[in-house]
Amino acid sequence: MLVKIFSGAVAGVNALTITIEVSIGGGNKYHIVGLPDNAIKESLRRIESAIQSSGLKMPRQKIVINLAPADIRKEGSCYDLPIAIGILAASGQLESKDLQQYFIMGELSLDGSLQPVKGVLPIAIQARDAGFKAFLLPAGNSKEAAIVVPLEVYALKTLTEVVSLLNQKVSFEPFILQTSEHFYKHINNYEYDFSDVKGQQNIKRALEIAAAGGHNVILIGPPGAGKTMLAKRLPTILPPLNLQEALETTKIHSVAGKLRLAGALITERPYRCPHHTISDVALVGGGSNPAPGEISLAHNGVLFLDELPEFKRAVLEVMRQPLEDRQVTISRSRFSVEYPASFMLIASMNPCPCGFYNHPEKDCVCGPGTIQKYLSKISGPLLDRIDLHVEVTPVNFTELSSTAPAEKSACIRERVIAARQLQDKRFSGQPQLHYNAQMNPNMVRTLCRINEQGTALIKKAMEKLGLSARAYDRILKVSRTIADLEGSPDIEISHLAEAIHYRSLDRENWSG
Repeated sequence: MLVKIFSGAVAGVNALTITIEVSIGGGNKYHIVGLPDNAIKESLRRIESAIQSSGLKMPRQKIVINLAPADIRKEGSCYDLPIAIGILAASGQLESKDLQQYFIMGELSLDGSLQPVKGVLPIAIQARDAGFKAFLLPAGNSKEAAIVVPLEVYALKTLTEVVSLLNQKVSFEPFILQTSEHFYKHINNYEYDFSDVKGQQNIKRALEIAAAGGHNVILIGPPGAGKTMLAKRLPTILPPLNLQEALETTKIHSVAGKLRLAGALITERPYRCPHHTISDVALVGGGSNPAPGEISLAHNGVLFLDELPEFKRAVLEVMRQPLEDRQVTISRSRFSVEYPASFMLIASMNPCPCGFYNHPEKDCVCGPGTIQKYLSKISGPLLDRIDLHVEVTPVNFTELSSTAPAEKSACIRERVIAARQLQDKRFSGQPQLHYNAQMNPNMVRTLCRINEQGTALIKKAMEKLGLSARAYDRILKVSRTIADLEGSPDIEISHLAEAIHYRSLDRENWSG
């Protein structure tokens, strides 16, 4: 007897329908075809034990299982449940005539219980778009799949429950999640707040500008100055995720298996902080079976690279193209996948190997040329994609011991949202542009016009401070954002002066 069961497979951040054909005939061997990986090849042992533990019978006949389309490699343990259902249906232990209405996936334990799997959200979207009535899956994935409406989601705990549902012996109610209610209830539920930071008003101001314009930023300062503490709080002043952004972000985390089992939609902007020993594949994604990297997991959020010069140069260089294109393409000989990677980069570094160059109290012990060699680990093209260079100085005792309340993230976020709304109007005819940092050179010339006094100021700054030519566009973009924060339609001299201040690493002889 031949039976067809439907499941799904992830391709990039999307999914496709997989048809599982099960045929039982004469013989006594089991065969799985259709480019299965080792996890699928081993599944028959798990399935056999789960069927027997559920009080059912594993057929002692020849079983051929085909995973179609046969030219696409299948991987993971999510096919355990649909294969088991196919075997039971083909052997006459299931009476359901409506199997073609269901999408089925899940991993089986030896005792027949269902374990959660990854990639459920894009597969649920595929099930809905393909016109399936319901989705049967482990209870641990219920909230993730229930985001997709009007698809009926049945959260089940054991193989016995799945068989009872399909045989219509027990009535199960579909799992329902009020997506909008859940989303708005947990939005901006951050653990950290800018009010925790004592002093550092100039750094807070720089990060507010970065958040308002989507600018990348690098913090340069000695150990213990608060660089990491400030970076952790940057997501708290970014505009809240909208429902579409939350869905995009959740899909990526679902595919990577990073989604918390207790959660559904991701309601907070992601914050990723990989260690400097990370490989280039782990950062941008890929591998023999491609998976999203850290830059994709930071999509719609913040990627923080602490101690930037300690990262391998090859690792940093692979970020150059994603920083420009806002996506990364992983190509293999037979296929290619694309992962979104629209993130804010915030990096931190010491000014020198010992960390105390330009320190107000401690002396630097680095030898001649050491500082320049240390800074040269960051290439010019990468630095070219960072708009704000901010020098962080240690907090003095008076500020550190102050009991005066500091400004909360919510207050700063209101100003950031107001500036972003101005940019939304400005780029209303450009669906791919959302904030000032994304402007190309032509748009900078058009939208960042300055008067004669402003031109004279930036010319003088470039000559006197030794600013590089690449700093020109960055200064104009940042000054446009500063003007937006003040609600000014024009870029004033004060806006330009503040933007020039944020180009430390472009100054000649900055490192001595």
